[in-house]
Amino acid sequence: MMPVTLLCKQIHHLDSTNFQVEMGNLRSFLLFICITMIHLFAINGEVAPEETLQTIAVGGGGAPLTEPLLATGGFQTDRLAQAYKVIQAFKKKVTYDPKNYTKTWVGKNICRDYKGFICDVVPDLNKTTVAGVNFNNNNFNGPNLTVSELLIGLKDLAFFHANSNNFTGIIPSDISKLRYFLELDLSNNNFSGKFPYEVLHAKKLVFLDLRFNTFLGGVPPQAFLLQLDLLFINNNNFRQTLPRYLGFTPALYLTLANNKFVGEIPRSIGRAANTLREVLFLSNKLNGCLPFEIGLLKKSTVFDVGFNNLTGPIPHSFQCLKKMELLNLAHNKFYNEVPEAVCSLPGLYNFTASYNYFTQVGPQCRKLIKNGVLNVKMNCISGLPNQRTQADCAKFFSNLPTCRREKSMHYVPCTRGNSANELESSDVESTTPAPAPAPLGRSYGALTPH
Repeated sequence: MMPVTLLCKQIHHLDSTNFQVEMGNLRSFLLFICITMIHLFAINGEVAPEETLQTIAVGGGGAPLTEPLLATGGFQTDRLAQAYKVIQAFKKKVTYDPKNYTKTWVGKNICRDYKGFICDVVPDLNKTTVAGVNFNNNNFNGPNLTVSELLIGLKDLAFFHANSNNFTGIIPSDISKLRYFLELDLSNNNFSGKFPYEVLHAKKLVFLDLRFNTFLGGVPPQAFLLQLDLLFINNNNFRQTLPRYLGFTPALYLTLANNKFVGEIPRSIGRAANTLREVLFLSNKLNGCLPFEIGLLKKSTVFDVGFNNLTGPIPHSFQCLKKMELLNLAHNKFYNEVPEAVCSLPGLYNFTASYNYFTQVGPQCRKLIKNGVLNVKMNCISGLPNQRTQADCAKFFSNLPTCRREKSMHYVPCTRGNSANELESSDVESTTPAPAPAPLGRSYGALTPH
């Protein structure tokens, strides 16, 4: 009798180019019968073990329909067989699972049944594998619950999202071996210690979210050189002068809020002119004056430095922020006038300048106040309600802080003469109606844990 596997091979190599569609369907059906027979005969010992390891390809592309189940322990592919071992080992460490995810981690159909695990095909191997983990808001807990086993064992991960759990420990250095790893979200967990340098070796990352942990110390300059679209490190205990490489980041969304960063915003921020959309510096300990290079951020829609110790006038370059929608300077020590040209930015719908020492607002700014766009309460502006006392203002101006690069405060990079004096009066006194309120920027969502 002809061996079953040889018969299947001959059926597979039938040239169906001259047959009708029905013949192609018949060939697929016969192949299905052959594969079934192989498995049955293998069980009875009538097919050699090496024959069961062969893959039967269907169609002209030569792509494997599946790996024989005996060769992979009953799993669709060897990658899923390995993933099963990793998942089951991790399952034993989860002692608290309020959403009952682990109860679904039973059986061999990982892609269909296992909540939190997402399957896809490995591009160069053409094998189904676990490509993603989504544990967001699961509140998993257990003694010494770490992510190491999953990040090391699931070798084809493209993303790992674990917001709002109780993971601790370290990030394994083997993360650099994940060939397709793009997204890592460990926000709102129990990680602590120094910045996890291991992530710097994950060269394909585009999304890094470490917010709401208790990391401390400094952030290495290399973190701002990763080719990220999004970098969220807010709500930790990072304490350092902002790296001078800050502006080299290609990130679209950068959130450093609620840490203990000190010093000035580096002038390199202007290098992010073509990429940075939203940046949050709020609630740190930054000081000094704002660099005029912020005005180069021509694509930025959100800029927030609220609750710091910044001072000086608003740089005239801010009138170049043509796409700015939300500008927050509140709770600092800024002074002089609120520039009319800034109040004339076409898309500005939320401008907060409260709790500073501004002394003057012009007609366009007053329109924004009336429309609820501009908030200037608790300043030193004569004739407006809810201002500081005269004594408070006098004390501040008796010891007025100055800027080291005072001349740069008048530089306007988006005008031909680079001088604020070249602005036409029509630019300052624009009567365009206030834009309709827009939703808060994407970065502000990072200020809540979940």
